[in-house]
Amino acid sequence: MMPRSGDPGDAGRMTMNKIIQGGVLGVIPARGGSKSVPLKNLAPLAGRPLIDYCIAVAQAVMPKTVHRLVCSTDHPAIKDFCLSRSVEVIDRPSEIATDAAPTDDAVRHVLQTIADADGAMPEIVVLLQPTSPFVLPEHINEIVRILLDDPTLDTAQSLAHLPHNMHALNQRIIKEGRVYFRFWEERKLAYNKQLKPMHYRYGNILAFRSESLMAGTPCFGPNCGSFVVDSAYAHDVDGPEDFEYAEFLIEKKKVVVI
Repeated sequence: MMPRSGDPGDAGRMTMNKIIQGGVLGVIPARGGSKSVPLKNLAPLAGRPLIDYCIAVAQAVMPKTVHRLVCSTDHPAIKDFCLSRSVEVIDRPSEIATDAAPTDDAVRHVLQTIADADGAMPEIVVLLQPTSPFVLPEHINEIVRILLDDPTLDTAQSLAHLPHNMHALNQRIIKEGRVYFRFWEERKLAYNKQLKPMHYRYGNILAFRSESLMAGTPCFGPNCGSFVVDSAYAHDVDGPEDFEYAEFLIEKKKVVVI
């Protein structure tokens, strides 16, 4: 059960501004369209539909950390599977279910739908992407803790160390048939591994304040806290080769799965 709403404020205030302080909503964005793997969110990974991993980890921290779990989808098969796993579904309009539609818009639609029905929305949203099957309960607990402990933050994300050969100062471009370092001047000052500043990649879990998102701040906002996870847990499953590597990680017990 979600924490009770505080003072609803002035009667004239917009519904979307009524926030359930301490309320945490898990949102699974799972549209049906996928170019790399058809109906990717239901594609099998180690014998389970891909989306089942984020459902399982969210349910593992309910109701203590996550108080409500919703899937936003435009596809009937995804909807049916989520309902079979006791996940609430909000139908996503087709205009925000295209390749070009930002995830931000889908989450705003979820929040506004909840606000219209309940008169308020939860303070924090945890984004649980089906392509991130290796999120752990402790990752969710930590990202929610970061936002609850620091009210000045709009958003928080997990990070993983970037492999050295992918570092920005090692990236090349081709210009008029010649190869150049993308950041040539910066590389002159940090030409070896020891001198390069630490860079990170997305660690596969994101959380943000509903009020900030509804006010126009993107999911990956600039006022962002973070914590670091092991690189294997940051694996993103998009194309066929990503499924193969994820199967390898599971088979070789390089990751713990829920």
